[in-house]
Parts: sequence; structure tokens; C-alpha cells
Amino acid sequence: MFRLPSLKVEKQNLPMHPKISRKNTSVRILDERFIRILKIFKWGPDAEKALEVLKLKVDHRLIRDVLKIDVEINVKIQFFKWAGKRRNFEHDSTTYMALIHCLDEARLYGEMWKTIQDIVRSPCIMGPADLSEVVKILGNAKMVNKALSVFYQIKGRKCKPTASTYNSMISMLMQEGHYEKVHELYNEMCNEGSCFPDTITYSALISAFGKLGRDDYAMRLFDEMKDSGLHPTAKIYTTLLGIYFKLDKVEKALDLIQEMKNKGCTPTVFTYTEWIKGLGKAGKADDAYSVFLDMLKEGCKPDVVVINNLINILGKVGRLEDARRLFNQMGAWQCKPNAVTYNTVIKALFECKAPASEAVSWFEKMKANGVTPSSFTYSILIDGFCKTNRVEKALLLLEEMDEKGFPPCPAAYCSLINSLGKAKRYEAANELFLELKENCGCKMLVYML
Repeated sequence: MFRLPSLKVEKQNLPMHPKISRKNTSVRILDERFIRILKIFKWGPDAEKALEVLKLKVDHRLIRDVLKIDVEINVKIQFFKWAGKRRNFEHDSTTYMALIHCLDEARLYGEMWKTIQDIVRSPCIMGPADLSEVVKILGNAKMVNKALSVFYQIKGRKCKPTASTYNSMISMLMQEGHYEKVHELYNEMCNEGSCFPDTITYSALISAFGKLGRDDYAMRLFDEMKDSGLHPTAKIYTTLLGIYFKLDKVEKALDLIQEMKNKGCTPTVFTYTEWIKGLGKAGKADDAYSVFLDMLKEGCKPDVVVINNLINILGKVGRLEDARRLFNQMGAWQCKPNAVTYNTVIKALFECKAPASEAVSWFEKMKANGVTPSSFTYSILIDGFCKTNRVEKALLLLEEMDEKGFPPCPAAYCSLINSLGKAKRYEAANELFLELKENCGCKMLVYML
């Protein structure tokens, strides 16, 4: 039989506060008792009886409060559905959104989608902020098509999207690589008449067009943004910088950096990465190294990506000592070398004709420091050993690579086949060729051509 705990006992355990009236204290006690009932008895007749005895009014605030407490998600779902059937009560967007957040946190995506469909079909009005939140939640759950469906249903009947709403859609599409759809949404946004792109919109669009290879559109949007009186962010400048360097427009890239500084926009580590990488691609290794030193002077902390790029640039021009020094300084910047770092150093050693034993030493150092070699690591070593006439060592590495479970690497096989052919070990070369053909098929033939 359902019984409430004694109110007298509860009062004895309640701390007094001078600013809380007796009436408010009593309400707090009743709420706490109801919470305990939900935790012990779950949802059912006992919990319903508690609502009646405690005279708790079923309103939107109560729904939101219950959905916040630490009880099983099924209790929350059942309570929410029960409340929706009460006379003279209808859920609003705040209660729907509270449940959606609970279901998202519990990763009950099926039930969450049903709830979102319920809110779409219900008469309650949704604001642009709620629509943005629903889009973000569905996007994070990788439910892109459902997010698009909800966006257009709610847009048509329930609310007028703002720039922020469109930005949520665009950000979701960007994360999932739907760059073409980003362009469509931008056109829709412009056709709204009362909804205009902001800095966040332009940032996503410029990035999308850059990834699609539509560099002219990206540059046009950049100019359009400035003509609209908006100020580009460091991220936008960085995206354009990468585009200019990709198109070999080095002077344009350098002018952009100057413009960025003149506008008081501080370069980030990502900006410096594109800058250094671009200068290296343009054959300006000395300038790239100078920019890195300036970066340190400006107090911008390097990350592993910018260091990997600089080591690669220095290695290609034979500046091994600078590359080694850079590697040794990584600890001072709390920057941990990864597989790419070691691969870049090993590749630079072979390209600079350093002793093969040094490359082996770096390979062992890599493993000793807990960095797992990648298939590319083995490919670099095999190719390097082949070019230094250490075919037997290369064959052993190929065998080790296979034992580690890496997929066959055409580059490694081709290096070995070529070296075995030069050494007139035709039988061994043919055996590797057949093995590669069996494992890689037509892909291998295309690679070798």
C-alpha cells in the first residue's frame, strides 16, 4: 500500500535558512519526497498517487524539473507521456526540448526521433533557437537527412529561421562533408529577404568552396563579405591563405597576411601552419623557418602539425641539423611527436643520404617512445633500404609489416621488385610481383604504370 513518509520527520532533518519562508520550505520538502518516490518506486500508480497527495501541480515547470533529476530514462519517458494526457495540459517547446536532451544524452536516438516528430506534429510553436538546437542534436547523432527534413517542416509551419538557424544547418552539413548542400542553403538564406549571412556563415561557405576546389567562389565570397562590412576572422584568412598558396599565388598570400595584421587580426597556429607550408611548397625554406621563429617571438605556441610541416621542409633542402634541433625542442613546447613526426624525420634522413643506421636508430627510438609505426613508416624504410642496397633488411621489414597486420603497400613492393630486378634476382622479384598482384589486383597495375 502506498504511504508517504512522515512530514514531521522530514522537517527535523531540514536545514533552516532565514530567507526561506515556512511555505517555501514545505514546497521544497514535498518536491524532495516526490523525487525519492520516483527513485524507489519508478513511475506508476504510487508516483501518480504521490502527485495527488502532495498536491503537486502538473505544469511545464514540474515536467522540466522531473526531467532534470537523476532517475532512469524510462521513468522520465513514462512521466512525460502521462503528463501529456492530463486534462487542460499540453506540452510546450521547453518540455519537448528537455526530453529531447535527456534522450540524446542516453543515446536513445530512436525514441528521440519519435519525440522530435511529435513536436513537429504538435500545435506548439518552436523558436529559431529550438530549431537550431534540434538540428545540432540530430547532426551530432549523424542523422543528417532527418535534420534536413525537420528543418524544412518547421521552417514551413512553425518558425522563421534566423542566420543562427541557417548556421547550425550549414555547420552540420560541413561536418558531414555535404558541401554542395551548403551552397543550396546559402542561396535559400539570401532569398529569405530578411535573413542575411554573418561572419559564421561566410566562414563555413568559404571553407566549403575551398574543399570543393571552387577557389574562385571562395575568393568572391571573401570580397563580398568585406563589402558587406563584415570583418574576416583568423579562420577565414587562414582558409584563403591556403587557397592562394595552392594556386601558387605567393604574393597574394603574403599580401593577405599583411592585410590580416593591419586589421588587427592575430594569426593563429593554423594560420602559421598554412603560411609555413605554403612557403615550403614555393621553395622558400629559409622564409618558412624565419616565419616559424617569428611565430615563437609572437608567443604563439606551436603544435605537432606545424612542426611536422617544418621538419619536412627542412629535410627536403638538406637542413638535417635544423630538423633534428626542431625535434629535440618539441618537449619544451609540450608537443609530443607522433608517427608523422618520426616518418618525416626518417624520410629526411634517407633523402639527405644519411647513414641507413641512423634511420634504423630513429625507427627504434620511435617504438621505444611508445609511438606505433604506421604502414607509411615501413614503406619509407623499405624504399630507403632498397635505394641503399640493403635489400635483405627491406625484405625482413616487409615480412614484419605483414605480421603487424598492415595491408599490402604497393610502394614498398615496387621498391623491392625494382631492387631485386637490378640485382638479377628475377625469381624473387617475380614471386613478389605475383604476391602483390594477388593482394592488390588492378590497383597494383595502375600504380606500377
